[in-house]
Amino acid sequence: MAQRLKNNGRGLLLTLALLLMVTGGFAQQWQLDKMPADLETDLALHALPPNLRADATVYLLDPAKGYYVGKQGTSGFICFVTRTNWEWAEYRQDLYTPMGYDPEGARTIFPLYRDAAAMRATGMYIAEQVRDTIAGRIVRGFYAPPAKAGLSYMLAPVMRVYTGKPGDKSVMTMSMPHFMFYAPYITVADVGFDSNSPSGPWLINSGNTVLGDGKGPEGYFIMPADKATTAKIMEDGKDLVKRLQAYSHYFNVEMDMTKN
Repeated sequence: MAQRLKNNGRGLLLTLALLLMVTGGFAQQWQLDKMPADLETDLALHALPPNLRADATVYLLDPAKGYYVGKQGTSGFICFVTRTNWEWAEYRQDLYTPMGYDPEGARTIFPLYRDAAAMRATGMYIAEQVRDTIAGRIVRGFYAPPAKAGLSYMLAPVMRVYTGKPGDKSVMTMSMPHFMFYAPYITVADVGFDSNSPSGPWLINSGNTVLGDGKGPEGYFIMPADKATTAKIMEDGKDLVKRLQAYSHYFNVEMDMTKN
């Protein structure tokens, strides 16, 4: 009996040690740093063209709670910096994707990012649970696709993003100001785009990888900004890029698509 209790005690200690290792690693994964509010605000606003920034609502991320309004706007346009992409079922520290949406995208697409960030912030969900929860809500119709044509702006001079579909967890810091026009439930076969075109347009819908081809509501036709617009963006954003690079080495550009 004594030997059995001794063995059970060792087993319990081993189990507790493993739990501490797992939960400790999980804590390191789900917890995000808080960007300085002024820097996060400027990065988010640079997703939008200059004429939309003054009246746009800026959402900032509280890593312990989720998104909150950092600047209330009046136009219906919003902007924020994405730190979690639900489709990849992965918690990373190094994703910084400034995004801007028109009122329709603010109504229909932003809630996916908002809810994923809120679930991550609780520390109660692993990344796969966030993915499965969002996917389940899409299937049940909780999240609606954009009901009319519109676009998301991604015009910031620098962003750190995934470079492939869910399953490919490669990320890269890049310069590629571009526009994303809503294309829910569309597939490449529907439009015949060349996915390997160096200059676009491209079609992306990472939700299709999780939900099945043609079933993702968050699809986009992507068009890079023209050369003159891009040059102006890069010139106007030089000081912002320097501030971002001083804040984190993650903002050191690895691919400059503006040179193509």
